[in-house]
Amino acid sequence: MTVEPIGDRVLVKVLEEEAKTPSGIILPDTAKEKPQRGVVVAVGESSYDEPIPVEVGDKVMFAKFSGTEIKLEGEDHLILEIGDILARIKD
Repeated sequence: MTVEPIGDRVLVKVLEEEAKTPSGIILPDTAKEKPQRGVVVAVGESSYDEPIPVEVGDKVMFAKFSGTEIKLEGEDHLILEIGDILARIKD
């Protein structure tokens, strides 16, 4: 299935948070934070004069309780409005 965001929306594949702390303690699912990082999979066409500032393949950080959650091919994705993306992550 192919999903194409409409307007100023972005499709992001959610990256799972670490299941272990830096000291080696394994966290149960109930103690894990909701993921806030992902990889841009698709970008809609901006409905404004300014282009959308992210591209496919960019790693991004987004607001904790934002977007619409969907599953594509068994993996978690979010459809986010461009305003919900807080930063681009550079490695």
